[in-house]
Amino acid sequence: MKRPRICAVITNKDLKMVRKVAPSVELFEVRIDLIGKGWPDLTRQLKKPWIACNRRTDEGGRGERDEHSRIEELLKAVELGAHMVDIEVRTKNLERAVPLIKKRAKCLMSFHELEKTPPLSRLKEIVQRQLDSGADVCKVITTAQSFEDNLTTLKLIAEFPKIKMVSFAMGHLGFTSRILCPLVGGYFTYAATGEGKESAPGQMTVSRLKEIYGMMTG
Repeated sequence: MKRPRICAVITNKDLKMVRKVAPSVELFEVRIDLIGKGWPDLTRQLKKPWIACNRRTDEGGRGERDEHSRIEELLKAVELGAHMVDIEVRTKNLERAVPLIKKRAKCLMSFHELEKTPPLSRLKEIVQRQLDSGADVCKVITTAQSFEDNLTTLKLIAEFPKIKMVSFAMGHLGFTSRILCPLVGGYFTYAATGEGKESAPGQMTVSRLKEIYGMMTG
């Protein structure tokens, strides 16, 4: 089985855990909204590709900056060498930001539903909107209210076999889809650098995820 790709999420300036998990992951996500001031200095220490993320508050972010400043931080990340920039498909003036991002980085266009998992038909419409808006990678994250919601997010990946996509459900009921995402064709899955460093409900640590994948591959 091909090695599942893991993206470790950096939520603070402590590089100790980042260095510890680096050999086990393919890339990092830098959560600008969680790290706060000083995040550019942290990126200079990373030895692997990284995704810049400055999440909107209505999609799970914790930043307090206005929308203009939020986007400016993402564009700064492009100049600092971000491999990808995560920008929400519901971002105002998205059509202006995307070309600026794609001058030097890939555009990962995201959608987060914090309360439920919409029907597959609705999720397919969201992916199409992301593609029409210039996404290089599509990310659709929902919240699981039942085990079946895991299947819905994984089916979404199968609906777009030629597209780089990340799709799974958050929450304790979304455990299965987080694990299976890169095993059924997803581009990668996310994991925390360590206990207490989780950036979203139901997120596992890199070590736990590697342990699970190790058991699956024998």
